[in-house]
Amino acid sequence: MTDGAPRILLPDQFEDWFASRGWQPRAHQLALVDAATREESSLLIAPTGAGKTLAGFLPSLIDLAKQKRQSNDTRPRLHTLYISPLKALAVDVHRNLNTPVEEMGLDIRIETRTGDTPQSRRQRQRANPPDILLTTPEQLALFIASDRASEFFEDLKCVIIDEIHAIAPTKRGDLLALGLATLKSWAPNLRLTGLSATVAAPDKLTHWLGGATTITAAGGADANIDLLISKERIPWSGHSGRFAIGEVYEEIKKARLALVFVNTRSQAELLFQELWQANDDSLPIALHHGSLDVEQRRKVEAAMAKGILRAVVCTSTLDLGIDWGDVDLVIQMGAPKGSSRLIQRIGRANHRLDEPSRALLVPTNRFEVLECRAAKEAADDRALDGSDRVKGGLDVLAQHVMGRACGEGFDMARLYEEIISVAPYAHIDWETFERVVDLVATGGYALRSYDRFKRIVKRKDGLWHARTPRDAQGHRLNVGTIIEAAMLKVKVLSRIKRDGQGRITSPAYGGKVLGEIEEGFIESLTPGDTFLFGGEVLAFEGIAETNVITTRSNDPEPAIPYYAGGKFPLSTFLADRVRKLLHNEAGWKHLPEQVAEWIRIQKLRSVIPPADKMLVETFPRAGRHYLVCYPFDGRLAHQTLGMLLTRRLERWGYRPLGFVGSEYAMAIWGLEPMGGLDMAKLFHQDMLGDDLEEWLDESFMMKRTFKQCAQIAGLILRHQPGTEKTGRQVTFSTDLIYDVLRSHEPDHILLQAAREEAGEGQLDIRRLGQLLERVKGHIVHADLERISPFAVPVMLEVGREPVAGVSASEAILAEAEEDLLMEAFGDDVPGG
Repeated sequence: MTDGAPRILLPDQFEDWFASRGWQPRAHQLALVDAATREESSLLIAPTGAGKTLAGFLPSLIDLAKQKRQSNDTRPRLHTLYISPLKALAVDVHRNLNTPVEEMGLDIRIETRTGDTPQSRRQRQRANPPDILLTTPEQLALFIASDRASEFFEDLKCVIIDEIHAIAPTKRGDLLALGLATLKSWAPNLRLTGLSATVAAPDKLTHWLGGATTITAAGGADANIDLLISKERIPWSGHSGRFAIGEVYEEIKKARLALVFVNTRSQAELLFQELWQANDDSLPIALHHGSLDVEQRRKVEAAMAKGILRAVVCTSTLDLGIDWGDVDLVIQMGAPKGSSRLIQRIGRANHRLDEPSRALLVPTNRFEVLECRAAKEAADDRALDGSDRVKGGLDVLAQHVMGRACGEGFDMARLYEEIISVAPYAHIDWETFERVVDLVATGGYALRSYDRFKRIVKRKDGLWHARTPRDAQGHRLNVGTIIEAAMLKVKVLSRIKRDGQGRITSPAYGGKVLGEIEEGFIESLTPGDTFLFGGEVLAFEGIAETNVITTRSNDPEPAIPYYAGGKFPLSTFLADRVRKLLHNEAGWKHLPEQVAEWIRIQKLRSVIPPADKMLVETFPRAGRHYLVCYPFDGRLAHQTLGMLLTRRLERWGYRPLGFVGSEYAMAIWGLEPMGGLDMAKLFHQDMLGDDLEEWLDESFMMKRTFKQCAQIAGLILRHQPGTEKTGRQVTFSTDLIYDVLRSHEPDHILLQAAREEAGEGQLDIRRLGQLLERVKGHIVHADLERISPFAVPVMLEVGREPVAGVSASEAILAEAEEDLLMEAFGDDVPGG
């Protein structure tokens, strides 16, 4: 709708409802209605508080109200499917959407369906579908893998994908895109609506939607974003933020409700504990992350909505479009790793369009001060970043093929046309598709003699179906692309009963379940060890069945659980801004003085490289020789770089002993001086050839990537009818298959999938390739007599041996830090 154009009029019932609220329909809401009348798909980009969710549903509500008045057909049929990336968001939208429906007296039934929905309600929904169903990508995949799914969806008119920017460029997005293609084959006139507040590249999302009109909402106040300039000494490394707890607590006291975001679950546990120790005013402060029991999370969410909490320490479980009570402050502990993520999280504060949200960034180390400053400037400029991942995973495609076979069966030619109609799989050729189908049907050439890998068969009707009901059930129990580490339930008992051999007895018949914790962390503990979980200090008593048995403890120094997921990589976009900020000497005055002085001394003792160049420093220390580089490309890319460089240096005779990568730098140490190295040759892109292939073949990280792909593809099922594999069993099975395929079928489709995943995932090879391309001919080498100021943070990572997820003792680290600082700064240590 253009300026000056006559306003589209809504039906009287809807116009009256807006007027009763003292509102007028906004231009973008009307534009969506207009697009829907033309049966066009749409992408709505609207800031927080702009009525984005109501806009998405408004065309459906109008259409349903009209149908109910004009039709005598009372047969229940699904009209609109809403897809949310979070179960909690679907529940929140259900609550908010019911308000206009009830106030207008609309005869419209709205229901949710998530992993928490009871089986009885799911069965009722199949037999008697609501008008609008709110669900998740995984639940859609389960629908598609069920009998008579095409009948259930044949009347579907609209699919709304909320927070589309968070779903589309992921494996969940791959699975959803394939599911939407299936829905379009069953309901050809289906229109799609994508909703988001933070879209970096609208054209990519409209392409993902299969073509759509982009509607951008006007308005939205700029957020008030401040950096906490701590009066305390800012640490050189680490991510705990302990030094600033007192100042963070004072900010919480001033707020009605503060969301305190962290990037990992372990950091959430630690920060929550620290805040409780500082909580002299007994403020109601809660904890929320994905490993906590669902009942505990729901209690926290209900308390937020009622306004009885003052602060919630949380991870990404709360950073999408949920409207939780009267949030007026967002605190980001540590760097947000991306401007879009920061803007998304800021949007949780103050859901009013034309009033600014308030946010406070709390850097947890000195390099993070630079990153937080860059993120603030990007957010102030409304400059967004986003993933540029475009190709869908072959393991996800295999899962979808199995899902179609578990439902009504599929014809290969027709399914292939569906698959290449969606953006993530438009590049797939027929031969690759055949290999994927063969993977599902036989396991592939090297595995076809094993009966357990045969999961689908072609029947007399010419369609491919699940080979047995057990195969279909196994698929349904394992649907999804989020592969969590093996988890055990954490139970708290008041006292422990043991038998004559000291074994715990009857653990399943009592105690409170706090949530789930990773099996690998628990395996590192011995009875009597203590750890933090759910905001409590627990003593580990033992494992019984799938339960971790604990009692409460008062240990002042518990371990912090580590979690495989949740650590975000620094975005390429933000890394570039950090490099520019570092080189811009005029901007140093906006930094805390202890950080600005650190940079000035670095300039004096070594080099501040231009933004388009990479600094490499070499220096001796304590009988060893070090090489430190500063790409600012994230821990994953730096670790892979370190692995490949050490191989190259070993081949050249420099006897490297080890390496460590941080978010900002990478350090290698060895027995030979490295100052005379040809840096251009050392960092040449050819390391991504034979060096990479040889390393990948023997890398345990490659095996870990293969394990995830094998589970997503369904080759190995963690959850099986009547039983469940432990994490060790899954690892043993996938490692065995990996070795067999490497030896007998190195071009197996699942090895191909794992290599492609390595490029995007845990190894970040694609970003490493971009790094090497960027620094080609742009390396600045400083051969120093001693460690530089910039090297101090990454050198503090050297020798930190994690024990049960916890670094070496504070006393040892403090001593090492003091030695390093004296060498790097002499008497000029900035900030003490």
